Amino acid sequence: MSTLIDMSNSPIVPLVREAIADTLVDLGVRTVFGVVGSGNFHVTTSLVARGARFVAARHEGGAATMADAYARMSDEVGILSLHQGCGFTNALTGIAEAAKSGTPLLVLTAEATEPSSNFYIDQRGMATGIGAVAMGVRSPRTARDDVIRAFQMCREGNRTVVLNIPLDVQDMPIPDQELIRSRQMATAGQPAASDIERFGRLLLESRRPVFIAGRGSRSAGARQALRQLGEHCGALLATSAVARGLFVDDPWSIDVSGGFSSPVTADLIGSADLVVGFGCALNMWTMRHGRLIADDAAVVQVDIDRLAIGKHRDVTLGLVGGVTETAEAVSRWIKKSNESDREGYRTAEVKDRIAAGLRWNQLEFQDRTGDGRIDPRTLSVEINRMLPSERIVSVDSGNFLGYPSMYLDVPDEYGFCFTQAFQSVGLGLATGVGAALARPERLPVVCCGDGGFLMGISEMETAVRLQLPMLIIIYDDAMYGAEVHHFANEQVPLDTVTFPDTDLAAIARGYGCHAATVRTVEDLSVVERWLAEGPERPLVIDAKVTSHEAAWWLHEAFGH
Repeated sequence: MSTLIDMSNSPIVPLVREAIADTLVDLGVRTVFGVVGSGNFHVTTSLVARGARFVAARHEGGAATMADAYARMSDEVGILSLHQGCGFTNALTGIAEAAKSGTPLLVLTAEATEPSSNFYIDQRGMATGIGAVAMGVRSPRTARDDVIRAFQMCREGNRTVVLNIPLDVQDMPIPDQELIRSRQMATAGQPAASDIERFGRLLLESRRPVFIAGRGSRSAGARQALRQLGEHCGALLATSAVARGLFVDDPWSIDVSGGFSSPVTADLIGSADLVVGFGCALNMWTMRHGRLIADDAAVVQVDIDRLAIGKHRDVTLGLVGGVTETAEAVSRWIKKSNESDREGYRTAEVKDRIAAGLRWNQLEFQDRTGDGRIDPRTLSVEINRMLPSERIVSVDSGNFLGYPSMYLDVPDEYGFCFTQAFQSVGLGLATGVGAALARPERLPVVCCGDGGFLMGISEMETAVRLQLPMLIIIYDDAMYGAEVHHFANEQVPLDTVTFPDTDLAAIARGYGCHAATVRTVEDLSVVERWLAEGPERPLVIDAKVTSHEAAWWLHEAFGH
């Protein structure tokens, strides 16, 4: 005779997978991206059960880039959920992009720990190898604390963290005595007083200072602090590509520094006697392989990461500190010196040059539209005219890249999503999905080459399923244009990087999109009609573009 035990009054003991979800939701997680497999099924469903939105991508690589873009445009920690082994490796390019960009991204990946498993690989070693921080859920006793530490590493350290969750640990119960121990990481402060004084003296001695604000300047109070400091010392205000739009409404803004720079921007930065990078890497792209800074110019770099200072070039002065805190401290020092509000680089002549011809779409060009193909500059200018100002522009990589990046206006630093630290082709469409979900009040605009569009095309279904009113512009030259133009002078066959013309509009319709082929300016009327109708699904523009030569930014990148 068996004895039945009444368990009705026994407390429900949470499992590790449930505790992970509880902790993340308590930390403010609202949206999770991923592809669900057996290893991450329970963690993902636990997150959904606790109120998080799960965005199912069609490929882990797309999910990683969506989470990255969402984090960039929302100021939240991006969350990515992955299956063990192959699910993790499918996402590696997107995770590498996030790590290189300093995106606060938390990757929740199941982990097979038994070498006999077909899913077993060294996930922690691979995460470290691509620049992410490798962490793990060590045991049921430490599970909540492990999640908190990983999340705070992302949020406070601007790091991409891969949190491995062993399969056998997920289903273990949490001990009754387990406590959440919140860990506080040191936040960025201001540099030492002696460095502030030295920086202040460099600014007062400068006649032509230029500030270049990078992604680290997209932080609370940074824009106002930099503008105020610029007023005190007469500095011009530029950004790296990822921070484009930060100073969009400032009369002393000179837009993007680097390969994207217009001739006026490049000349003004090249003539500076002091260049200050605020949360900016000052890398080869932002500095045109170093050629953008005059040989006799002083260089100052401000960053919260000590290892970032001087990584790409020698600097006159490096300050470890937050952008806002440092700029405010130097402003106070300059005020005390009674030498604030100097003219510096802010002369009447410079103001006139900025107003007359700073931007690429202010410059005249020879329109090469014809023979069934539209000039990419003409295409970009016309699209820019049609679109509402409240937009969010996302781009892929390729020869076309500079045209949408610089010819399309953006309303602020949350109007441009640039997942190009790794310079990977194929991230554009997923970038646009993540950005659109982060800023649903804005019209999402995605710009791809034909190669990148086809690489990431699986996420077209995601955009349609989510009913995103997304404008997707394909700069379609039926080739990998960067490679064609880079190797064209070597007199070698280019059939490995050229392709037959493809009806990409027809393919897009198959996914459920509106679509049109564009060969002339008149063909673009479809965009105006789509906008007027109040779109509820994507419009794909297969723009057959001219590609007679390398774009100006590619000349800079390849040095020809």
